[in-house]
Amino acid sequence: MKIPRGDFQTKQNERKTDFMNVLVLNPPFLKRFSRPQRSPAVTKSGTLYFPIWLAYCTGVLENKGFDVSFIDAPALGLDMDDVLDYAGYFQPGLCVLDTSTPSVENDICVVEKLKGILPESFVVFVGTHVSALPDETLMKASAIDAVCRKEYEYTVLELASLLAAKGSAPPSEDDLRKISGLSFRSNGNIIHNQDRQHIEDLDALPWVSKVYKRHLRIGDYFNPNALYPMVTLITSRGCPFRCSFCVYPQTLTGRRYRFRSIGDVVDEMEFVCREFPDARSIFFEDDTLTADKKRCMGFAGEIIKRGLKMPWTANSRINLDLDTMSRMKAAGCRELCVGFESGDQKVLDSMKKGISRDRMFQFMKDARAAGILIHGCFIIGFPGETPDSIKETIDLAISLRPDTVQFYPVMVYPGTEAYEDYRKRGWITAKDYTQWLTPEGLHNCVVRNESLTSSELVRLCDHARRRFYLRPGYIFYKLSQMIKRPSEIIRTVKAARTFFRHLIFGSGVPS
Repeated sequence: MKIPRGDFQTKQNERKTDFMNVLVLNPPFLKRFSRPQRSPAVTKSGTLYFPIWLAYCTGVLENKGFDVSFIDAPALGLDMDDVLDYAGYFQPGLCVLDTSTPSVENDICVVEKLKGILPESFVVFVGTHVSALPDETLMKASAIDAVCRKEYEYTVLELASLLAAKGSAPPSEDDLRKISGLSFRSNGNIIHNQDRQHIEDLDALPWVSKVYKRHLRIGDYFNPNALYPMVTLITSRGCPFRCSFCVYPQTLTGRRYRFRSIGDVVDEMEFVCREFPDARSIFFEDDTLTADKKRCMGFAGEIIKRGLKMPWTANSRINLDLDTMSRMKAAGCRELCVGFESGDQKVLDSMKKGISRDRMFQFMKDARAAGILIHGCFIIGFPGETPDSIKETIDLAISLRPDTVQFYPVMVYPGTEAYEDYRKRGWITAKDYTQWLTPEGLHNCVVRNESLTSSELVRLCDHARRRFYLRPGYIFYKLSQMIKRPSEIIRTVKAARTFFRHLIFGSGVPS
């Protein structure tokens, strides 16, 4: 797919002559590669996440008057030639590229090609991988001028303002040293400025939905846990829980829980309802929207007060009670994504999950009573797990009876406690970052433990999915659900088109 020339002409008519252009890019890679999600890959369910962090960055820049082109190449089906063609026209003074562990080698190639046609442009990488490994990233390619670590919106804005003020003159080392959160190369050395404090006033950030409306097409994005088409928002940043494998709190947003005001979030929901008439749901991509019960009840109450009827999905833990879930259901919550993770309490404790197996059954009982669907996540391959303990996890998943599930070997990423643990034990089997994916772009298993190899973990996940999804009772349940709730048909069929092939034949880690 080419970028339409009509878009070029529109941009040409709108371009400012007195300010620097900025290219914000989700780089081209594999078709429908979902880079913004916690475990980036081409997913078996066809999932493609909104590039929400880049969207926030775009909005911050635009609010300060920068002319920004925000391009999500995987969503648009753009290849490298398409992007180079557009970049050559747009002539950005600053290029901001998201990257991830499995795509970083490809993304470095993208940067090098961009630099080939834009030698004067300042190029920065952002995201979880480079926040964890800024030194390694900068040493890999001279074409990368800097890395913006952790939450990067205001780091990029400060950098853009500096470059615009400098005009054609390159920034000096002294100039760059003043920007918190920036790592850069100078005279052969890597310099890390002090960390930028995490953003406290989240209401001051622009609404990503306005950025989506200007730059993206919501129909390009899909999450099987939300009615299609949907819009992804967040109500908070950070996560107060200590799960050893979760990448965002450990590399990007931090452990401390920070909130948008309830009024600001619901105002944005009203904007989505008004400005995206095709949207059928909202997905709240907070690490744990339900972490604060009082806020959760207040949030649901405000939605009810305003009479909003948009269905929504969110990430949750199992500490919710029936009263809270009933209130959320009344406010439009149709599904919660929940990490049950394991049927072995020792494994749950070792991953610092902070939940008990017994509480899972009460949670599911309350969810069914409230009428909320549950998507259950299960991980295998932690230290101490054996085929017998993994069988316990599979049996648990079937006993809990969630609407849908995913089983996957633990995915470890640089910057997380789990990655360091497996690295020190010699249990990471990948030789380089490209091996985090299969040749088709699916998640690859890159770990083992003391009793199970990578291939055995994959085989057990394939077995788990078949046991759960191919039960006659489950198939009957899904058919009945689509008859009773026709709104579920599109998302179920859309996900099943690709997932069913992997379910029957097996091909690695599920998404």
